[in-house]
Amino acid sequence: MATFSCGRSPSLAKASAPSTGNKSGPAAQLREAGRRRFLGAGSFLAGGAPLQVTAAHSQQKAAGRKIDAVVAAASVAMESGLQTPHGGILTELMLPEADKAAAAASCTKTMELSDRNACDVELLIVGGFSPLEGFMNEDEYNSVVETMHTTSGVMFGLPIVLDTSDEAIAVGDKILLQYQGADLAILTVDSKWTPNKPLECLKCYGTSQLEHPAVQMVSMERGKYYIGGKIQGLALPERVFPCATPRDVRATLPPGKDVLAFQCRNPIHRAHYELFTRAIDADNVGEGAVCLVHPTCGPTQDDDIPGIVRYHTYEVLKQETSNPALRWAYLPYSMHMAGPREAIQHMIIRKNYGCTHFIIGRDMAGSKSTVTGEDFYGPYEAQDFAAKNAPELGMQTVPSLNIAYTEEKGYVTADVAEKEGLHTVKLSGTQFRKMLRAGEEIPEWFAFKSVVKVLREEMANL
Repeated sequence: MATFSCGRSPSLAKASAPSTGNKSGPAAQLREAGRRRFLGAGSFLAGGAPLQVTAAHSQQKAAGRKIDAVVAAASVAMESGLQTPHGGILTELMLPEADKAAAAASCTKTMELSDRNACDVELLIVGGFSPLEGFMNEDEYNSVVETMHTTSGVMFGLPIVLDTSDEAIAVGDKILLQYQGADLAILTVDSKWTPNKPLECLKCYGTSQLEHPAVQMVSMERGKYYIGGKIQGLALPERVFPCATPRDVRATLPPGKDVLAFQCRNPIHRAHYELFTRAIDADNVGEGAVCLVHPTCGPTQDDDIPGIVRYHTYEVLKQETSNPALRWAYLPYSMHMAGPREAIQHMIIRKNYGCTHFIIGRDMAGSKSTVTGEDFYGPYEAQDFAAKNAPELGMQTVPSLNIAYTEEKGYVTADVAEKEGLHTVKLSGTQFRKMLRAGEEIPEWFAFKSVVKVLREEMANL
């Protein structure tokens, strides 16, 4: 059966939800304890109406204090009936061209960004992390780690932080942030601290074990300190694939219509295409909806296909399908593989890009132990967590369907295939990669010819 295990039918959600506490062994128990830390007690499942735009100017009041907001055009928030950005405003941080040289000259230090940090800077500048005006300071960081909300009550799945091991950096410094030799932004440091990394990992990823890839990243890649403060944008990273900004994407969306977001980090095959095109017809999606196919092209896992290769597969697929109900854009985001809380982060980002719905599949942003190969999260934890938090975010979730390819009817949902006794056809990812390397013919029901051609060419160049 070509089920691809990407999700479940909404009608089967309750019946198929996994039970907890059914795994044995110390590692599993630790993971389960970690999951209870961020899923239990309902402390992060606050409901309520979505945030609304309250003023078309550069200040708003939240939790009894003013938050300065750099807003290029407040009309973006509600223009033509599009989705309201997170926190009510699209926060764009790029300086006017005439001010950039003087601002850069005022910096007292320089700092070279990692690939991951450059993604965060880009999303801050363009408004992907709205309503943030920069990297979180210590108070905001602690609040997001502990409660999944900023001190002003705005939800964030994961903290947005900048790390360093530079002892000389101090509060008040103006740092020129560079990436591959180019000036990207200016950070005015208002906070520097030594984070409690094990606590951060336990709260955000459900575990502090090094066998989780994000725990490895936090503990082994990030520096000793975190620094926070407002940033001013100078330029965006020069990438081999273009990354449309929230403003760019919003300009392509139909006014007053639902917009679904499809997140992925791998080449799109036939089953994936069936998933997001069928999602447009979901019961909670209105007529005339479109789907934003929005793959992440930043750093992911070490064994993932490189971003540039994925980009090429998406481009040829976009041309091959020419589907007017689809919009395509690429996201410069660094994956954490954080399961439930990363699902929230993806929803926030896509809300800022104008999306009203988020297609969420089985084991969204999940990861496996590098020691045992065991999953860190249950197959539907991210789905359930996202659904519970969606009302507060002002979004809706669309659980992706289990899709099966059958000899008689092509692609159908897995429950239909079982009910009608249809003959299903299987091809695992491992088999696909073997066939690809051997130059064997790939069945068209599994993969698009254009995508296979790109993958073969890239493999030949390795």
